[in-house]
Amino acid sequence: MLSIPVSTLPLAGRTRPRTALVASADTSFRQRLYEILNGLHWQVRQAEGGAQAWAEAETTHPEAVIVDSWLPDLDLAEFLKDFRMHFPDVDLVTASGTDEEQSSRGPYRQELLYALHRSQDNDTAIWNAAPVLDGSFTPPAQMNQSSLPAPSRSAAHGDTTALPTVLVAGKASHVAGEPAASERLPELVGDAPCMIEVSRRIRLVAPRSTPVLIEGPTGSGKELVAEALHRLSARSRKPFVAINCAAIPEALLEAELFGHTRGAFTGAVQGRIGRIESADGGTLFLDEIGEMPLGLQSKLLRFVESGELQRVGDNETVKVNVRIVAATHRPLAQNTQTGNFRADLYYRLAVFLIRTPSLAEHAQDLPLLVEHFLQKMGREAPVKRIAPDAMARLAAHDWPGNVRELEHVLERGAILAGDEPVLTAQEIDFGQMVN
Repeated sequence: MLSIPVSTLPLAGRTRPRTALVASADTSFRQRLYEILNGLHWQVRQAEGGAQAWAEAETTHPEAVIVDSWLPDLDLAEFLKDFRMHFPDVDLVTASGTDEEQSSRGPYRQELLYALHRSQDNDTAIWNAAPVLDGSFTPPAQMNQSSLPAPSRSAAHGDTTALPTVLVAGKASHVAGEPAASERLPELVGDAPCMIEVSRRIRLVAPRSTPVLIEGPTGSGKELVAEALHRLSARSRKPFVAINCAAIPEALLEAELFGHTRGAFTGAVQGRIGRIESADGGTLFLDEIGEMPLGLQSKLLRFVESGELQRVGDNETVKVNVRIVAATHRPLAQNTQTGNFRADLYYRLAVFLIRTPSLAEHAQDLPLLVEHFLQKMGREAPVKRIAPDAMARLAAHDWPGNVRELEHVLERGAILAGDEPVLTAQEIDFGQMVN
């Protein structure tokens, strides 16, 4: 029978209960662990992904953390490595059962493994454990340390290699079969599974005020995703304010975001509120957040944490309530390791991660997209059709500029076609892509 002396438990002498953090996208898995750990006299916090788990750990300072065998928003191996580096005293256990990932050998490990084992039982009845406070942790006799099996996950979590590389936090997104086309949002054209997944993820997170980070290549429709998030949210009647962090000079970006008082700098002949304040009650979309200067990132972090800002040249703080949606074409998680982007700001913004696919990833949607853009151009001129040779030329292109490039190629072709009702291969020109 396994027994852990109370002298080995950091709980001894503490005035607050032990805290365990459970990080998983699977709501039922988190709930089962919550009930089991609660019965073992743990105070339990929950996180839907790696970024949220990191933020919770900084806030609550848990004694133990259980991480699912797959994270919806961060690479598991990188998360574990960084987490152990920043929180070396936390007892960290993963649900995969591998020796490498369960390298934590702290005083709570056996208790955590027991909770993981119990969470996999089909019988959800919870064993009424003897209180840890009485001096020992004693699981049932048939479960000693050597016989504790590595927790096995359900089919939804068994083969994580089959899952998309980036999934949203929240409910588990991987389901058997392809997602239904009926879930596609009107803003997002395409019936490919990866596009319908984007729509489904938007529906999951839109009703909340959770910060969202949209990652994807240039021209893949990140602003459309942000607009859809706003439209489906409770903030839809309030402003949607967008700012491109790469399009405004560094010297002016702070005043543009936070506002300024009269005389705060040369040319400030009158005060004005910034984009953040003008989005109060609504959604603030920070496009190309990866281009924001490091000095300004720290000021944005203070606002994200406190909800308060200071206009340039002012000593007073202003309370602002906005939902932040950021977008980037850069790999921000990697940039945090090179020092090009603040890790603490990344974890605040990437609570919920959505990835927009390149056009090459959903090339099957090319006919739908062509029809969509031709109809869109038909609002100002007669709608043109496209000849088979022109469609074949489009299909053979690799689309480095993604959907935006396709729209520009069709617009250019419509101009070249003049009054002709049909676009032919002759009018399809990729040589002068408009950015």
